[in-house]
Amino acid sequence: MIRFFHVSKRYPGGQVGLEDVSLQIPKGQLVFLTGASGAGKTTFLKLIYCEELPTDGHILVNGRNVSSLPRNKIPYLRRTIGVVFQSFRLIPRKTVFENIAYLPRVLGLEHKAQKKLAYETLRQVGLAHRMNAYPVQLSGGEQQRVAVARALINQPEILLADEPTGNLDPELSEEILRLFLDINLRGTTVVFATHDRELIKRIGRRVLTLDQGRLVDDQDLSAGKRPQGRIQGGSQDDKSPQPAPEPQAPKDHASPEEPGLETAPPIAEMRS
Repeated sequence: MIRFFHVSKRYPGGQVGLEDVSLQIPKGQLVFLTGASGAGKTTFLKLIYCEELPTDGHILVNGRNVSSLPRNKIPYLRRTIGVVFQSFRLIPRKTVFENIAYLPRVLGLEHKAQKKLAYETLRQVGLAHRMNAYPVQLSGGEQQRVAVARALINQPEILLADEPTGNLDPELSEEILRLFLDINLRGTTVVFATHDRELIKRIGRRVLTLDQGRLVDDQDLSAGKRPQGRIQGGSQDDKSPQPAPEPQAPKDHASPEEPGLETAPPIAEMRS
């Protein structure tokens, strides 16, 4: 579950990333996030995985109030979230296996177990036969599927995708989108950011539309109506907004058996 309670993000100099956004995304839902360039899509995603913190408001992710999450707890949250970027961000000198097995390796998994996990994850995206290839030997669509596998290898509860089809032709874009639909059918919550409205219309799911940081529309295209997941009073165009419910205190889900925090890879390292 992802919940935003009157969330705003402002940057130095007065630039607005998000402005008073309230919504909820139920567990297991696939949601498209759309809007023009600069509308706030990337900011929205970064706030979910704690790359940035909100200026105002509260965000709950998997029961944790990430707005006030201690820095030493952020790595545990990120283990439940996979992130796919538009630019693939694969390391050229590393094989496909080495690129996607980074997290299991850092968490101390034995090499044999890493290889088995990598194979099974690549099989999900149809690339098990390319495990020993290098990024330069792959097509654009294959590189993006490797990026998806890297995000999936830790079996995240939430998968975030920031314009994953932005650099692909229409045929490959459709292929990658179908992959995300399959992932969602297995129970993973998916937030898919894209500016491709035609792609969204063909699929027909819930669509969140941002404009200059504001949530201007929240519609379920498959049903032709507003989804139940909307928090009433969160839209800026509501004439009589109701107060959003108070966020519950976050629960500490870290168990004593979890490895030390120093072994948890920050997002920035995974991008290198």
